[in-house]
Amino acid sequence: MQPVSGQIISGEFDQVHNQFSVQKVKNLSTLSVLNEQQISMLYRYLKLHENEEDGQIVTLYDQIPVVLTQFETKLLLRDLERIQQLYKQC
Repeated sequence: MQPVSGQIISGEFDQVHNQFSVQKVKNLSTLSVLNEQQISMLYRYLKLHENEEDGQIVTLYDQIPVVLTQFETKLLLRDLERIQQLYKQC
């Protein structure tokens, strides 16, 4: 497993199973496993809405809303780009 410590999202990339285990979003601890398609879908959505002044809301476990400012959305996009590169290395 390869640790990933981003500005907004942190976790571990599992090269054997080709998946990313999210352990932290902002200051909230979580445990979610995302495959390449899920990471790509999240990235595309945020990319389309990155310039919205009100920011974005993502949810953990489809229940806990996490508010992201416009700046934090851009930071999360950078984190997701790093994770996408790990998928390409497999």
